[in-house]
Amino acid sequence: MMIKIKSCFYLLTIAIFLLFGETCLYAQPHKQNLNIVFIGNSITHGSGLANPATDAPPVIACNYLRQQSNIGTVEFSNQGHSGFTTLDFLPSTGNAFQKVEAAAHAFTDKRALLIFSVKLGTNDSAIQGPNGSPVSPEAYKQNLKTIADSLLKEFPNCIIIFQHPVWYSPNTYNGAKYLAEGLSRLQSYIPQIDQLVADYAVSNPKRVFIGDKKAFSYFKKHYLTDLQPEQGHQGIFYLHPNVQGAIVLGTFWGEAISKVVREKSR
Repeated sequence: MMIKIKSCFYLLTIAIFLLFGETCLYAQPHKQNLNIVFIGNSITHGSGLANPATDAPPVIACNYLRQQSNIGTVEFSNQGHSGFTTLDFLPSTGNAFQKVEAAAHAFTDKRALLIFSVKLGTNDSAIQGPNGSPVSPEAYKQNLKTIADSLLKEFPNCIIIFQHPVWYSPNTYNGAKYLAEGLSRLQSYIPQIDQLVADYAVSNPKRVFIGDKKAFSYFKKHYLTDLQPEQGHQGIFYLHPNVQGAIVLGTFWGEAISKVVREKSR
């Protein structure tokens, strides 16, 4: 009888241990470490901010991600370059793509999920000034595809997130000429981005995603409070986020990236 009691006690102890261990597994979800390269222009860089190293949208996005329950460590590289278009990031032109490659290879945690967050189009949409502008919607889509194809080939475990572009005022005219024509062209890029991602959903499932869709409408509505007033050839224009706007934009990007990471892990 004593032996049976001891056996039952041992079995009960094992059952409780297994139940407790299983509960712990559910209570502590896996945290995904991230390495992120932000590809973009002056908005991504944080132009006009007193301290882009702490206030630029990529910094805000990564701070947001570090607070999420499903995210572990987050390392990033801000590859936002003022005045750059999709042409400047093509592998065959200039050295911007090489800088993106170097940034991706420089991350020390090689098992972290590598993400390329891309926000380009502002300078492509200009009437004149930036390299290759104005870029037609069809050429814009092809340039993004060329960049994405090269990244997917070189980094087979990466994912790419295309963020929608950000609104600017229709009188924007600094060193480059944008105006209402440029703004209209910028808006024509959005369906091109969406279609490109839809194409990749078929050819490369769960590799290329749509990111933020809210920034364009948000800044159109809140430009007086969230964009910097800048003197141009046609009066005060609004293009670059101020500190408050950078927080909003970075949070939009962080939310979008977090959503994609959750979606990919399903």
